Amino acid sequence: MTDSKAVQPPRVTLDDVRGAQKMLAGVARVTMMEGSRHLSELVGAPVHLKCENLQRTGSFKLRGAYVRIAGLSPEERAAGVVAASAGNHAQGVALASTLLGVRSTVFMPVGAPLPKVAATREYGAEVRLHGEVVDETLAAAQEYAERTGAVFIHPFDHPDVIAGQGTLGLEILEQCPEVRTIVMGIGGGGLAAGIAVAVKAVRPDVRIVGVQAAGAAAYPPSLAAGRPVAVERPSTMADGIKVGRPGEVPFRIVGELVDEVVTVTEDALSSGLLLCLERAKQVVEPAGASPVAALLSRPEAFEGPVVAVLSGGNVDPLLMQRVLTHGMAAAGRYLSLRLRLTDSPGALATLLSVLSGVDANVLDVSHVRTDPRLGLTEAEVEVHLETKGPEHCASVGAALRGAGYLVME
Repeated sequence: MTDSKAVQPPRVTLDDVRGAQKMLAGVARVTMMEGSRHLSELVGAPVHLKCENLQRTGSFKLRGAYVRIAGLSPEERAAGVVAASAGNHAQGVALASTLLGVRSTVFMPVGAPLPKVAATREYGAEVRLHGEVVDETLAAAQEYAERTGAVFIHPFDHPDVIAGQGTLGLEILEQCPEVRTIVMGIGGGGLAAGIAVAVKAVRPDVRIVGVQAAGAAAYPPSLAAGRPVAVERPSTMADGIKVGRPGEVPFRIVGELVDEVVTVTEDALSSGLLLCLERAKQVVEPAGASPVAALLSRPEAFEGPVVAVLSGGNVDPLLMQRVLTHGMAAAGRYLSLRLRLTDSPGALATLLSVLSGVDANVLDVSHVRTDPRLGLTEAEVEVHLETKGPEHCASVGAALRGAGYLVME
């Protein structure tokens, strides 16, 4: 039988995190913490947002990447580094390498958002587009490392990376010493593990809660099984936490130190992103909004003061547009309806008059008059409306039905 002690992943300690903090001085920003009145009222206790979306490169990933690369030997630095990422890790490795004078090659999926590809190049990396999914990109990067001798920089499964991410935990304790609960997104587990190591060593009473997207939640089954378990075909808009299998090193730490891992729906992620933008004036990506989504979903479950970590703000503008629309629909502020009406002069104007009477803002109208599904004197209209919430949506539907329209939502 194999000696279990020989295969245990390396530990990460508070001293490691404090050493990383010294290393990052003058490199990573001490990002601000902002109170959220809306979330505080919802939870019934103070809620603060740790704005790591304002970090250099737009996410926390710079912290771990810099510490990992800074710890390489002169020979390893001379060989260069390689990474695989669709976004945040790519940019963190690119900037960290440039700051340390190390050559970097970053493999990104062919379909990676163009702004993220451009930013990675601008930070100094050679970008190679390969593969349709991240797994293919990862395999290409690992093959490159074996072929060239470049050091592969894993996004979360290394003690130095975890120690770097853990510096966020020390900052939270300094900025909010009265904190009772810290909430952050979990993908592979590097951020949650690092924060847990730092915080639990100083304040074991603080509750650490990780958040996963329901369609990419590898940690709950893994924790139940006592080992990392892969989720087949993870699916979520939150690319930053879309990881199919926990890392070996962070998994052990999360299992020991993280108090709870919860999941949130896509609707909740959209609503969280929308709230960050409208109420907190913070641009975040869906993964960065995951702690806010958890607070919106179960406000009674979090003892305050609460710190929610907005882990990143690198959101593709096209995705932002779709997510905001989805978030408005989830919040009852965007309504799409199809209606049948008589195809006669003035019929459309009459419909718009009914909508105006209930104060619904018409965003778009599509009018179909020729379709085999329609009767000779019928037309179908699809309308997109901006509304004021679920009650207003209900009153709009009631007004239309009261006016004799056949409404097909």
